[in-house]
Amino acid sequence: MIRFLANRLLGMAVVLFLVCLFTYVIFFVLSPDPAVQICGKNCTPEAIDQIRANLGLDQPFWQQFWTFLSGLFVGRTYGTGANAVECVAPCLGYSFQSSQPVTGMILQRLPVSATVAIGAAVLWLLAGVSAGLVSAVREGKFTDRFITGLTLTGMSVPNYVLALSLQFLLVVTLGWLPFPQAVPFSEDPLQWFMNFLMPWIVLSIGAAAVYTRLTRANVIETLQENYVRTARAKGLSPGLVWRRHALRPALTPIVTIFGMDFAGLLGGALITETVFGLNGVGKLAADSITKNDQPVIMGVTLLAAFLVVVGNMVVDLLYTAIDPRVRVGSAA
Repeated sequence: MIRFLANRLLGMAVVLFLVCLFTYVIFFVLSPDPAVQICGKNCTPEAIDQIRANLGLDQPFWQQFWTFLSGLFVGRTYGTGANAVECVAPCLGYSFQSSQPVTGMILQRLPVSATVAIGAAVLWLLAGVSAGLVSAVREGKFTDRFITGLTLTGMSVPNYVLALSLQFLLVVTLGWLPFPQAVPFSEDPLQWFMNFLMPWIVLSIGAAAVYTRLTRANVIETLQENYVRTARAKGLSPGLVWRRHALRPALTPIVTIFGMDFAGLLGGALITETVFGLNGVGKLAADSITKNDQPVIMGVTLLAAFLVVVGNMVVDLLYTAIDPRVRVGSAA
């Protein structure tokens, strides 16, 4: 187990290093000169050179990248002398538009994205797995065909179409729900719930459809395994066969896709947050792309990559608890 964990940590470190390298190359080497963008149109060459020096862009590439990478762990200093500005770890730089620390901007928006992600994940996991189990039990019957039709519809409708349609129907036409706003839970729990209900529904419908299909296929395949037939031949009750022999192996792939989906969603649901005007990480990324605010875009990209890599590692560890075969393989 220790070797298994060490290998996963080493692999995670390598992947994150490569992500940092490629991201830095894309945003600070291949992109237009950040110093020109910061300085503006009416700017002298001397002022541009001074900005390059303050940002460290006048140094060799590998020294620039090492300064950026070390800043993630120990912070860094921009400029020298009286113009020096300290950026505490993890330092992702400063926004070209607002001059605010990128780390602070992301942390300020992260609770909204986390609320959207957690609520949507609970909905799609409960709905998807439950519908998949029912569809597998009723294979070939009307219930199975009806659920299959719903899942195909849910997978076919884009999120932005669903978001705009629900917003027009439930907010504008019927007036059943308020337009989503980030109201703190401590101030008004009911209003907080009502504000996030539509984003949760929009994000969960497509994912629930995918989980329904995946759960159905895995359960049907597991029920055909020899060990399940043996358990039935021994006279075990159907409920016991489901719980102990069929359900856990069938849910192993669900854990994989859920870990990756949830981790990616924590990095921001760009379309949903933008449509509903929620000030989360996704909307921050959309606004930064519009303004070409490179440090913020790079910061959100690194956050999303970090969450996906960590989520993948957590899934690998959960495998050892769900599937005994994985425990045996990791111990060997």
